Amino acid sequence: MSNTCDETKCNGDCASCGGEGVTVTLTLDDDSTIECAIIGIFDANNKEYIALLPLDEDGKNTDGEAFLYRYITSPLGSPQLENIDDDEEYEAASEAFDEMLDSMEYDELVSEEKLN
Repeated sequence: MSNTCDETKCNGDCASCGGEGVTVTLTLDDDSTIECAIIGIFDANNKEYIALLPLDEDGKNTDGEAFLYRYITSPLGSPQLENIDDDEEYEAASEAFDEMLDSMEYDELVSEEKLN
């Protein structure tokens, strides 16, 4: 995984360092690469996960598909992604991701109401 953020200052919360627009480049099993926006890092069942939004060459996502990975920090402090191979673990991560999205939508709604 490579990314455009300063990993030495990363605390796992992309919003803390202007996470808007922060991306990572994933290398897939077939050695192709894809640029992804970081949607967020969240907890489920005492583990951390990351949600990524794959972007096309124009920096857009047209299908709404998101990738979920287990998110860990190496002993040296660098972020690493692991595939989620267990169906039950994936279901728990997916539910937590849905809750995070619901919370984000609520926060955006509240912010918009304050502006009006």
